[in-house]
Amino acid sequence: MTGPRRIGILGGMGPEATVLLMQRLISAVPAQDDCDHIPLIVDCNTQVPSRIAALIEGRGEDPGPVLAAMARGLAAAGAEALAMPCNTAHHYAPAIRAAAAIPFLDMIELSADAALAAAGPGAPVGILASPAVRKIGIFDRALAARGLRAVYPDDQDGLLTAIRAIKREGATPEARAALAAASAGLAAAGVRVQLIACTEFSIIADALASGVTAIDTLDVLVAGIVRFATGGR
Repeated sequence: MTGPRRIGILGGMGPEATVLLMQRLISAVPAQDDCDHIPLIVDCNTQVPSRIAALIEGRGEDPGPVLAAMARGLAAAGAEALAMPCNTAHHYAPAIRAAAAIPFLDMIELSADAALAAAGPGAPVGILASPAVRKIGIFDRALAARGLRAVYPDDQDGLLTAIRAIKREGATPEARAALAAASAGLAAAGVRVQLIACTEFSIIADALASGVTAIDTLDVLVAGIVRFATGGR
């Protein structure tokens, strides 16, 4: 009997988000036994150069070649598709695609599709993410292609501080408060559909303001992995 297709995970950005992806994948599959679950090859590479340093501060090593090498290694190990639970690192998706002749399940594109379904054409969509995401415009382009408009919280420095705190200390009260304030600010401006577009924020997704429609990009990626691995496209 042929089981689910094997997925390669470009992980380690950060490690807790990689584990969270795996946990949510396990929960998403109605398994009766081990063999029903999706087989994964996980490269939890915590040594990928800092995306924040490269994209915001203009310093440090280029993450692109490291991610490309990870993609080649996962493909050589038998992965039939690739996925990466880091929104910011999708800036380097072209390098990943060029490195391996297997599908790359793009979290940005999948999440933009989900936003369109939730918000409808022409609506604003809030982006709760690293300031690097705003700077490189990956969600702006994906949403604009679907007739949507990306909107960002005013306090980008506060969000970056929260992300760094989660990487350092986990789900701190201060990080939760920063995400809640950013979400509430967007809601007050009429932005009801909000993307949790940083996998560190996926760890504290319950901190969003009440009454908003939250779309966690990590959950969207999980759904895309399940579809591909179990025979959907």
